Amino acid sequence: MLSRDYAVTIVDSVSDRLPECELLIALHARRSAPAIRAFRARQPRGGLLLALTGTDVYRDIHEDASAQASLELADRLVVLQPKALDELPPSVRARTSVIYQSSPTLVPGRRYASRFDIVQVGHLRAEKDPFTPITALRYLPPASRIRLTQIGGALDPDLRGLMDVMLREEPRLAWLGMLDHARTRQRLKRAHLMVLASRMEGGAHVIIEAVTSGVPVIASRVSGNIGMLGADYAGYFEFGDAKGCAQLMRRAETEPAFLARLMRQCDRRRRLFDPAREVRELRTVVARLIHQR
Repeated sequence: MLSRDYAVTIVDSVSDRLPECELLIALHARRSAPAIRAFRARQPRGGLLLALTGTDVYRDIHEDASAQASLELADRLVVLQPKALDELPPSVRARTSVIYQSSPTLVPGRRYASRFDIVQVGHLRAEKDPFTPITALRYLPPASRIRLTQIGGALDPDLRGLMDVMLREEPRLAWLGMLDHARTRQRLKRAHLMVLASRMEGGAHVIIEAVTSGVPVIASRVSGNIGMLGADYAGYFEFGDAKGCAQLMRRAETEPAFLARLMRQCDRRRRLFDPAREVRELRTVVARLIHQR
């Protein structure tokens, strides 16, 4: 996004020595804290942009001293959706920009006629709470045509074991494991619905990829998802509520008006996830920082 106008170098802040630079874009307040301190020691004022992740916003800045210090050292901050602003100390909100991430638009794929296809994307880990939608399958009536496909690897051996048990017990569930990004998007665009059950999200990119593929979403009612989909979105269930998740799955399957409502609401958000918009807003923030020096 920036290499057209600037000489950009990408480094790992943990293993690489920070090169000489006029401006640093640090990703993650806690993990990039060493690079932030090194840059600030070199350049006491100006040139430091910090982009905050979900674990920053909803965990680290509330309990980790190095993450908190990073907030104070940064000249500008970026968050990925507006609800994240509520989590920031009042002292830094005025120098924070909201920049939605983006994704190219895909034409929706040909959907299965014999089943109602729901996709869940994300590695098996606690923050994503993948087993709430999987458990929700148990609450569906026998007549339901819903099938849930899980895309993503098992980062936790215990969760792999639990997934193996669920696959044996639940015929409506399929697990594709890890797919590359292109194959994941191609599979997602054929779905009738995407489900995201996370405990914590900074601004889930998979929501963007569903919306820009014409696939409506049901999601846990957590701050990061509300920031992406809007406070009035009709497709929320409470975090960890498998019955509530099942009810929304079933409504989407059996009530065309409800599914159409979700699609309209998602379509209205699509303009926020336009790649040209993301590039323009990032370049504006960077140019502002450079001119402040």
